[in-house]
Amino acid sequence: MALDPITLLTLTIALATASACYLVAEWHSVRERSLLFWSAGFATVSIGTTLSLLRLHGYPVLGIWFANGLLVCTHGLFLLGVSRFTQRPLSLAWLLLAAVWGALLLLPEASWWSRIMLLVNSWLVGLLSVQSALLLRRNRVGERQLRWVLLGHGLFYLAKGATVLTPGTPLDLTAFHGQIIQISLVEGVIAIMLIALSMTGTVRYRREQHIERLAGSDPLTGLYNRRALLAQAPALLEQVNQDRPGALLLIDLDNFKQANDLHGHAAGDGLLVALSDLMRTALPKQALAARLGGDEFVVLLGATSNSEALRLGERLREQFNALAVRRLNTPEPVTLSIGAVLFNDAQASLATLLERGDLALYEAKRGGRDGLRVSLG
Repeated sequence: MALDPITLLTLTIALATASACYLVAEWHSVRERSLLFWSAGFATVSIGTTLSLLRLHGYPVLGIWFANGLLVCTHGLFLLGVSRFTQRPLSLAWLLLAAVWGALLLLPEASWWSRIMLLVNSWLVGLLSVQSALLLRRNRVGERQLRWVLLGHGLFYLAKGATVLTPGTPLDLTAFHGQIIQISLVEGVIAIMLIALSMTGTVRYRREQHIERLAGSDPLTGLYNRRALLAQAPALLEQVNQDRPGALLLIDLDNFKQANDLHGHAAGDGLLVALSDLMRTALPKQALAARLGGDEFVVLLGATSNSEALRLGERLREQFNALAVRRLNTPEPVTLSIGAVLFNDAQASLATLLERGDLALYEAKRGGRDGLRVSLG
C-alpha cells in the first residue's frame, strides 16, 4: 500500500478515533480528568483530518482553514489536559493564540497564502506542544516519556514552520504537494501513536504510585504505617554511627479513651490527625514518622544528637498537650507519654529499638504519664 496523502490521512483518522475511544475507556477505569481533554483532542484530530480531505474537492475553507484550525484546537486540548494532570495553571496569554489564528481568516488569498497559513499553523502547534512538555516534570519517571514525545513533536512543528521561510520550497496546501507536507503527514501518524500510548502510560504510572502510597500509609493520618516503616527504616539506620547517632521516640496518648467516650470517635480522630500534623512540621529531614496503630506513634531519627532528639520529643509533647486542652474538655487531660531510645549502633534493628522504646514508654506511664523517659544504648 503506497503512502500517498489519502492513505496517510485515512490512517490518521483511524488512529485518532481509536486513541480517543481508548482514552475514554481508560478514564472509565482511572477517573483521571486529563484523559477526557486528551480524548477530546484526538476526536478533534479525527474530525479535522476528515475535513481536510474536502480540499481535494474544492472546499478550501473547510479543508484548509477549518481543518488546520482544529489541529490547533487539538493541541490546545492536549495542553489543558497536561495542565489538569500536573495541576499547574496556565497563563491567560495562551488565549491570545486563538486570536492570532482567527486573524488568518482575514488574510486575502494570494500566491503566498499557503506559506503564511502553514507557517503560523505550524508555530502555533509547536508552541502548544512545547508548553505542554515543559509543564511535565522531567525528574518524574511517570511524566518523562510523555514530556519527550510532546517536546519532539513540538520541535518538529517549529522546524516545519521555519522551512516555509526557505525560498523556493515547493508547497501547495490544496493538493497536498510538497516535501514538507509529505513528511508532516508521516510524522502525524507516528505522533498519534506515541502521544496516545505515552498519555495512557503516564496516567497509569501515577495511579500505580498512588496505590503504592496508599498501601504504605495510614489512611487516617497519612503517616507511614507499620509495613512502610519496616521497609524504610533500614536505609535510615545504616546512616547511624558514633559521630551521627540516632534516636527512636515511641509516643502514646494518655487518657485517649476519655476523649472518644465523651466527645466521640470523630473528635478522637481529630487529635490523632493534629498530632501527625505536628510531627510533619517538627521533624527534620532525616526522620521517619509512622502510626503503629490505635493511638501509638513512632518517630525514627537519623544523624541527630541526643540533645536534639530529646528537645524534639519535649516540643511535640508540649505542643500537643496545649492543643488537646484547647480542643477537648476531659476529666483528665489528654497528653503524651514518650519512650525515647538513643543509640549509635548501625547494626541496631528496628524490632530491638521498638522493644526498648516500649520499656521506656512503660516507665513514662508508670511515672505519672505526660512525660518522657530515656533508654540509653
